Amino acid sequence: QVQLVESGGGLVQPGGSLRLSCAASGSILEINHMGWYRQTPEKERTLVATMSSPGRIEYADSVQGRFTISRDIAKNTVTLQMNSLKPEDTAVYYCNAKGITIATHSNINYYAQDYWGQGTLVTVSS
Repeated sequence: QVQLVESGGGLVQPGGSLRLSCAASGSILEINHMGWYRQTPEKERTLVATMSSPGRIEYADSVQGRFTISRDIAKNTVTLQMNSLKPEDTAVYYCNAKGITIATHSNINYYAQDYWGQGTLVTVSS
């Protein structure tokens, strides 16, 4: 149905920048929310940033002012620009999509559940 494919993770020094990208594929007519979460072995998965299709944005307090989320609504993509990275930003980052309208050969269906990418590792270390 819906696949989310992430790219852009890697190793970066403290203070550096990385850009994560995610593309959703499938017979998608609309995605209400796309965003990014992250998880470490010590912590549960938490919100990094999310953006609704009308353009409402939410950031975690810990990344406010350093990370910027953007979406291409027509292409079903979401990007996370991460600047001034800190060691505590080290985590597996997951792309998320929620509230998706999908067209099949005979129906249009709305799926409220979360869809997740496979995750991409971001390591901030000197």
